[in-house]
Amino acid sequence: MPKISKISDKIQEIKIDNPKTKDNSLKWISIANAEKKEIEYLRRKFGFNISHLRASTATVFAQRPMVEIEDNYVFIILHFPTFKENKIVPGEIEFFIGHGYLITLHNGNLKPLNDFFDYCKNNPGQLLSYETESSSILLYELLSRLIKDCYNILDQNSININDVEEIIFEGDQKHAVSRILELRRNIINIRKILQNHVNILKRLQDMKSGLVPHESIKQHYEDLEEHSRRIWEVLDLQKEMVEVLNDTNESLLNDKMNIIMKTLTIISVLVLPLNLMAGIFGMNTVSSMPFVNNNYGFWIILLIMGASLLALLAFFTKKRWLD
Repeated sequence: MPKISKISDKIQEIKIDNPKTKDNSLKWISIANAEKKEIEYLRRKFGFNISHLRASTATVFAQRPMVEIEDNYVFIILHFPTFKENKIVPGEIEFFIGHGYLITLHNGNLKPLNDFFDYCKNNPGQLLSYETESSSILLYELLSRLIKDCYNILDQNSININDVEEIIFEGDQKHAVSRILELRRNIINIRKILQNHVNILKRLQDMKSGLVPHESIKQHYEDLEEHSRRIWEVLDLQKEMVEVLNDTNESLLNDKMNIIMKTLTIISVLVLPLNLMAGIFGMNTVSSMPFVNNNYGFWIILLIMGASLLALLAFFTKKRWLD
């Protein structure tokens, strides 16, 4: 079992120690919502660059991922997509990786990271890093969990795309518009979050370790790079599908609008002669107005109006304007 210690309310540490190896052990320090106290702890204990420490505080959000290689450690900032109130938002993680330790600073909301930390507590013997006690391998295992969790988000996108397709062809175009906009926003956000992962993973392939052959490290991170490329390909496909659904929905909306405008135009044209006749027979010229003194004058006028209406309907039908 790993040795687990809680340094403070925000700092937890796992010590992975394989008894088969000599003089080696691996620490994973997980810090949630780091503030001044936690940053000061890292400064005193590890002597990290102050600019890296400032970038790791909970109140600072990096606008882009990065990797910087120092003399005795590597500093990495990566973002991963996570759901917040049905919206994809970036979850930021800062990594400090050096000989015998991996330090992660995060906001506590990344479930794959928390789950893997718990897994390390309960199943240390199942870890690849347990055999090697290499921090670069532990980082690989953590990144593998985080990257593969993106497939779950992509699967949810696929489910939402299928739902939107059904909504569109059920005729609920107004509801479909809001769902399409939500899908578009989520896919755009995922793309922004993951757009530089491939470049970061390429740089990590050059990491050196005194415990693991370089070729082994390179192979592991090439595998992560391949997963990242596959995720990007799926995102491209989903983006195209959403655009197609949006075009289809707009076509159906336009078709509905055309039908409405056609109906209103036909009604207006049919009512026009009736209004004209009503206006004519409503003129205050009693002595010269036909049918005024006729006992059946009102019905004769209605008959004329009805005949005009039927004539227009017959004309529209012949021209197939009512189809």
